[in-house]
Amino acid sequence: MRTTRYAFLAAMLAVAPVSKALAASSDDCSQGFASRFAAAYREDAQPADPNAPAPARRAMPSPLPSMPFPSAEWQLGGVAYPIGVPNLNSQYPLEKALACTSFGGWMKENRIEIYGWLNGSVNASSSQHTNYPLSYATRPNRAEFNQALLRIERIPDTVQTDHIDWGFHIDNLYGYDYHYTTMKGVFSNQYLNNPRADQPLPGKTYGYDPMLFYGEIYLPHVAEGMVVRVGRYLSLPDIEAQFSPNNYLVTHSVLYTVDPYTQMGVMTTTRLNQQWTVQISINGGNDTAVWNRSARPTLQACVRWVSADNNDMLYPCVNSFNTSDYNYNNVQMYVTTWGHRFSENVHILTEAYYMYGRHIPGYGPDGQPGVPGSAETAGKAGEYGIVNYFNIALNPTNMISIRNEWYNDQKGQRTGYATRYTTHTVGMTHWVSQDLEIRPELRYEKSYDTTAYDGGRKDNQLSAIVDAIWHY
Repeated sequence: MRTTRYAFLAAMLAVAPVSKALAASSDDCSQGFASRFAAAYREDAQPADPNAPAPARRAMPSPLPSMPFPSAEWQLGGVAYPIGVPNLNSQYPLEKALACTSFGGWMKENRIEIYGWLNGSVNASSSQHTNYPLSYATRPNRAEFNQALLRIERIPDTVQTDHIDWGFHIDNLYGYDYHYTTMKGVFSNQYLNNPRADQPLPGKTYGYDPMLFYGEIYLPHVAEGMVVRVGRYLSLPDIEAQFSPNNYLVTHSVLYTVDPYTQMGVMTTTRLNQQWTVQISINGGNDTAVWNRSARPTLQACVRWVSADNNDMLYPCVNSFNTSDYNYNNVQMYVTTWGHRFSENVHILTEAYYMYGRHIPGYGPDGQPGVPGSAETAGKAGEYGIVNYFNIALNPTNMISIRNEWYNDQKGQRTGYATRYTTHTVGMTHWVSQDLEIRPELRYEKSYDTTAYDGGRKDNQLSAIVDAIWHY
């Protein structure tokens, strides 16, 4: 099995030269589908035209270059692009290969897109039993098949202001990373009903998660534009995201690992002007489907401000607020992200939050550990932390990211250990082509109040990891 996993990753890294050798031209409709797909990949290996005209927009100019960073826009959770920003998606080989078909023509006419990626990684760690709380690459010293994702979407046109538009989004994820994306009540039996004593995490080794599914309506005449979304969507804050291409580094901070991932409900994003955007949501709680008995009516509210010179972004959020006691991941969360641009090629992002759960069984009234499972000793457990990203674009195909983090899981309710953590990570992203990126990184982390690493055996961990993301 391990040989097979290493072979899978090696095959991903070999895709570029093989595809180039097979390719002809994706515009040649006399070719078969496979030949056009390979041709599209070869074409994407060429650098983008720097003189191509920019699409119209009514938002501020993009603060960052589209490559090599994961996004050219300042953070605004829960939306494909801020209101007034055009669809900036690249066209990947699958769509190019479909272009000659009647189905591809219908998709283009209706602005429907279909694309995705494959993501695998290899890690080497000083731990032997588990890398946790390092997430996604949880199993030490091995290759991992992290994500295979297929996305189907239609992005509303929010640049225009003369008519109502609509959109939808469906993400299908398969791989090891489903352990971290699972929502209770949505195929969650794979994870929650399958204890595994032989693995660092419970559940089937690989699983499927319909990560996102929602519909949305764009209302151009509400303020300077409002998007109403209904369905399952990403939690609004966070520099990081579940999807591998949306991250500056391979691994995730502890701060991100243990906070909410997705919500299900109704969310509005309203642009007041170019600098101010407001988001309001009512949902069923963190990582809980609205039809599940663990759901609780929960408020979510965020405000994003961008400075007039486009050099600063501030994004405070009440990510989840209700008056209910703790059940499945029902934590109250208050979070703020600040971004600052030193130049087009250098910027920082800093995020800090405080979370807590009320009346958690097993914690006494003063928050100290009590009798596990005993309602009589239920109390409050909180956690807080801060993480900073320092990001440098070396050129359009290479970037370096440095992440430093401090986190305090006061009672151990989130990570399993009541301790303070620091993590220090440096990594690089290299774009082999528009469709293939490779990301090596080195990470050192430490727990200060107990041995929280390698299943409670050590107080520190050193790991090296590399992954590859192939976009199709």
